[in-house]
Amino acid sequence: MRSPRNETRSLNTRAHADIDGPVRKCILSQDRASPVALIRLALSPDGVILPDVRAKAPGRGAWIGVDRAELDVALAKGRLRGALSRAFKTSALTIPDDLPQLIESALERNALDRLGLEAKAGTLVTGSDRIETAARSGQLRALYHAADAREDGRRKLAQAWRVGSDREGSDLKGLALPVERTILSLALGRENVVHIALTDRHAAKRVSEALDRWLHFIGSESLSAPCGTAPQGASAPGSDPASPAVDVREEFE
Repeated sequence: MRSPRNETRSLNTRAHADIDGPVRKCILSQDRASPVALIRLALSPDGVILPDVRAKAPGRGAWIGVDRAELDVALAKGRLRGALSRAFKTSALTIPDDLPQLIESALERNALDRLGLEAKAGTLVTGSDRIETAARSGQLRALYHAADAREDGRRKLAQAWRVGSDREGSDLKGLALPVERTILSLALGRENVVHIALTDRHAAKRVSEALDRWLHFIGSESLSAPCGTAPQGASAPGSDPASPAVDVREEFE
């Protein structure tokens, strides 16, 4: 099995290949992707590099798409400083020693906040029985589990999803998140959240984007969001080699 710690990971761009919009370039790998797949770094007024995962800070930004292990190496060897100096056109900057941890914490918070917003909007379902009912009726678009969810509970919901989506015999299943039920419960404002499902495809896409970025950075081997509505066949992103996958308008801001 490939390990995210000993192999350079490519950006998870397939899910964003059909977006008609601006593209950013990772200052370390030079890979290009949609901003939703990358992490923006901003320069504070006092010259400190800080994560700006929601891309809201004013001024010029620098984008990275590497995982934490690669960032640790780039930081230790000075490659990150060089890349940032070129991106911000100044050497008068400070890189916190704990920048990788700051980024990881910000990505986790952003992903959990996204789940909380979907819970408030009513697009998210919790509770094993309610999720199983939605799954068997073909309403499920994504399925997630707390890290400490029981394996038999995961299997039961996965089977219900396969039945409801007419994909029995496939490997369709939910994704275990790297946080336990206590964290999920706090994020959603509900008690004992063990399983999470999304029934709206737009909500599933929003959650998938937030989670993919977080999981990619921490080196999770489960990068693909458990979405049951991925495009297939000729309609899949990039299926026509004659057409560009994205409208490349490369920017730093």
